[in-house]
Amino acid sequence: MPDEPDDARDAAASGEGEGHADGVTQARVVAADTWRRLRILTGRARARQGVARVRTSFVPIVVSALAAGLAYFVAHDLFDHPFPFFAPVAAWVCLGFAPDRQIRRVLELAIGVALGVGIGDAIVHVIGSGAWQVAVVLVVSALVARFIDAGILLTTQAGVQAVVIVLLPPSGTGGPASRFVDALVGGAIALLVAVLWPRDPRRRLALLGREALGALAETLTMLAEGLVHGRADEARAALARGRAAEPALELWQTSAGDARELARVNSQGRRHLDVIDRSTDQAVLTDRVMRTVRVLARRTAALTGEHDTTGLADVVSRFAVAVRDLSAAVGEGRDPARAREGLRAAAALVDPRELAPDDWEVASLALLVRSALVDALEAAGEDPAAARDALPTL
Repeated sequence: MPDEPDDARDAAASGEGEGHADGVTQARVVAADTWRRLRILTGRARARQGVARVRTSFVPIVVSALAAGLAYFVAHDLFDHPFPFFAPVAAWVCLGFAPDRQIRRVLELAIGVALGVGIGDAIVHVIGSGAWQVAVVLVVSALVARFIDAGILLTTQAGVQAVVIVLLPPSGTGGPASRFVDALVGGAIALLVAVLWPRDPRRRLALLGREALGALAETLTMLAEGLVHGRADEARAALARGRAAEPALELWQTSAGDARELARVNSQGRRHLDVIDRSTDQAVLTDRVMRTVRVLARRTAALTGEHDTTGLADVVSRFAVAVRDLSAAVGEGRDPARAREGLRAAAALVDPRELAPDDWEVASLALLVRSALVDALEAAGEDPAAARDALPTL
């Protein structure tokens, strides 16, 4: 067979090179676009979470600041201490800025601060201050704190405050125990505020639940779009959105647990124990759903070859709409009957034999959706047995 002319071979080679270059350029553009979308989504999620944190922490911060001012007043004006440094410090450290203060945590911090100040003052009075005195006071305060209680916060604060006492200039007025009394005053006021401050935990839990469930609905919506178009980058974007929601989910769970502990000693909180328990269960179940959805998104992004995922996309889209209804119901404190209806309707469609009769990869995705829907139904108030019965029998 005769050789091709040189100009024909050059043209063919040039065409192959241009095609390869175009493919590489297109891949880079897609990757850059995906990365840009992920950054935007993550940034928006962080901004929303930051606004939510400011909104929910404003009142607690003001209360803690007022408690610190009150502690200073008591130590300065009632106990006649000229420089009651540790009174406001102890009040602020113990209360912090968390809306739902755990009584045990406040008590640990109060004891830790007072213990550190007392031991530090005693040691400085006997052996003075310096490098080796810092080491001695840390050892003694930490060992005493560990003997009193197993709490990490107590031991940490005892050591920190003892070091502060060693390094501060000696108190010239108020007597050798004045700083210890100041720490007791601040801790006592913080504990009283934590126990007696009247507040209804339902509103905060509702706001946190609406935010977390809204993030889940967004993740499901993005995943449904990825399934409709069969695009791995959209599935990866859904995975990124789900990961960005992790702080909101953790905050909801932590706040529900803190609210329940506070309700044991606060008369107003005890009246809402049923709502707090329901929110606790919803937070745990929503976190479980999100974890399953993230696995679903990761496996969707890893699909290779041709797959028909339009039926599954319809189910996930219905799932997202129902979760959005659940988010609104939780935020408004009403019964999520509409959400349960939507979730049951979506669950009735998740039959792997119908959605993917000859495709085991898509069928495995359908099984994950079934698991997530059961947890979501329970979060919406459905009985566990009834939630499982809403699925087609395998």
